[in-house]
Amino acid sequence: MFQKLLRLVLYACAGLCLFWLGGLVAYRWIDPPATPLMGLRALEGESIRYRPVALSRIAQPLQLAVVAAEDARFCLHSGIDLGAVREAIEDYQESGRLRGASTITMQLARNLFLWPGGGFLRKGLELPLALAIDALWPKRRILELYLNIAEWGPGVFGAEAAARLHFDRAAADLAPNQAARLAVVLPSPLRWSPSRPSEYIQRRAATIQGRSSQLAFEQTGCFN
Repeated sequence: MFQKLLRLVLYACAGLCLFWLGGLVAYRWIDPPATPLMGLRALEGESIRYRPVALSRIAQPLQLAVVAAEDARFCLHSGIDLGAVREAIEDYQESGRLRGASTITMQLARNLFLWPGGGFLRKGLELPLALAIDALWPKRRILELYLNIAEWGPGVFGAEAAARLHFDRAAADLAPNQAARLAVVLPSPLRWSPSRPSEYIQRRAATIQGRSSQLAFEQTGCFN
């Protein structure tokens, strides 16, 4: 009985590894038909809105705003921001609270291949997947896919679906302040709304707009 259970676990692990390997190869060029989070939202009864588009059809202000808000060192690290990880570990040792140190690449790995929620197991799987993605894909593709599968509301995935729902326009036509508001709500898209922003969201969006302008001046063109 134990050997049969062990064999099933090994088969499941092997299947999961094959799924990850296949995804790492295929998603370099093609968009995923769905993600685990989309499946979860569908089970919760949400209608899924998902319209992947090329990065060239996503307004540059949104590209810059998301990088400024989520991962300002995106062009400089190799999938993991080791400085941010060290700071998060030190904070955990001091306070007992595990704060985020996720890069855009780590978030993409989680959204594509893993499950929502926290925990050391998922975080431990994110790290090698993020390193593999950064090694195999150009930064432009990483950002493109992240912007196309990020959640921006209940059942709303990707910049195109979000722009049309919240601002009734294509992602290519987003104004800088609209882009900043979309970037600001990414940490909590089910609680915050870019089209009905609170005072906090408006203040935070103004800050992100300023950072985006600086990033546009400083960035190396790694995703342009």
